[in-house]
Amino acid sequence: MTEEQPNPALLPAGLADLLPPDAEREAALVEALMGVFATHGYDRVKPPLLEFEDSLLAGSGAAVAEQTFRLMDPVSQRMMGLRADTTPQVARIAATRLGGVPRPLRLSYAGQALRVRGTELAPERQTAQAGIEVIGGMAPEADAEVAVVTAEALAAVGVSGFSLDVTLPTMTPALLDAAGLSGTEANRLARALDRKDAAAVASLAAGRGPVAALLPGLLEAAGPADRALAALAAADLPPGPRAIAENAAAVVRAIQAAAPTLRVTLDPLEFRGFQYHVGVAFTVYGPGRSGELARGGRYLSQADEPATGMTLYPDAVRRAAAPAPRRARVFIPLGGDRAAAARLRGQGYATVAALSATDTPQALACTHILRGEEAAPIQE
Repeated sequence: MTEEQPNPALLPAGLADLLPPDAEREAALVEALMGVFATHGYDRVKPPLLEFEDSLLAGSGAAVAEQTFRLMDPVSQRMMGLRADTTPQVARIAATRLGGVPRPLRLSYAGQALRVRGTELAPERQTAQAGIEVIGGMAPEADAEVAVVTAEALAAVGVSGFSLDVTLPTMTPALLDAAGLSGTEANRLARALDRKDAAAVASLAAGRGPVAALLPGLLEAAGPADRALAALAAADLPPGPRAIAENAAAVVRAIQAAAPTLRVTLDPLEFRGFQYHVGVAFTVYGPGRSGELARGGRYLSQADEPATGMTLYPDAVRRAAAPAPRRARVFIPLGGDRAAAARLRGQGYATVAALSATDTPQALACTHILRGEEAAPIQE
C-alpha cells in the first residue's frame, strides 16, 4: 500500500497563488500608486521582510505582536519576526537611519506582509501593502494630506465611488474616563458601543452622570461628517473629549478643502481595530462589496515622535478598480523579423516568439500575428 502524496497545489489556509493576468495587474497598480505618492514628495524606502523581534515589535509594532510569525535566526541565535505590518518598520527607519533628516519626513513603501491568522471577513494571511507615512508632522493638515493623497492615488488607478470613514479611537476611552467609569462597568459599556447596540448603551449609561448620558446621542451621530461634527459641537463635552472633537473638525475641514468631492463620514465612538492610534483614524471603503481599500491615521512613532500615515491594500484595490484591457500579444513566427518585433514592443505590444514549428498563436494566447513589419489582428 503506497502512501498518498500531498497535492503540490495545496497551500496553507489564507495563502494563495496570484495568476495571470491578476498578478501583472496588481504589480502595475502598485507602481501607479507609488508614482502618485512620489509626486507629493514621498521618498520610497524598502525595509526587510525579517527583523530582530525586539526592534520589529517596538513602539507601534507591539500592536501586531500576536499576528507576527517568529523564528530563530540560525546565524545570530536571536529571535526574528516576519512583518505583519510595514508601518512599524518605517517608524524604525525614520528614527534611526533617517533620524537626522529634517521633519516632517515623508516616506512611502510597498511590499508583502504576513500575519498569523486571518479573520472571517478577511481570511487572507499574506497581503500586499503600499503606503505613506508623515513622520514629525503634528498639524491637522498632515492627517488631511495622507487622506487626500490616498484618494488621489485611488482615483489614478481607476477606483471610483469610494468613501473615507474618519474615526476617533481615543474618544470612547476619554469619555468613559471622564464619566468616572472603570472596571466591569466601563468594559460592558465599551462592548455595547463596539457592537453599536443602542439599546444596551442607553441602558448602561442611564443614571451614570451627564458625560455618560452623551453616549447614546454620539452613537447615533455616526454618518456624514458634517452632521457628526455638528453633534460633537453641540454636545457638552469635558475638556479632553472636546480637544479630540476640535482636532477632528480641523482634520475634516482640511480634507474637505483639498478634496471637496470626496465622500467623508465620521463615527465619533468607533475604536475597533485601531489599537495604537492616538488621534484621528481613517478607513477607505470601496464601492459595492469591495471592502476596505486602505486604513491609517495618527500614531506615535519611535521615541514618541508624532506621525500619521495610510496603508493601502493593492489586492482589494485591484478588485475595486475598473477592469484594465490586457496587453495585446503578437505572435512572432520562427524566423520573424526581430527588429520589427522590437519596434512593436516599443509601441506597447507584448511579442511572443515561436520556439518551435508546432507553436501556434492560439496556443500562446496571442491576439495578433506579425505580418511583414506590422501586427495583424487574428480573426477568430
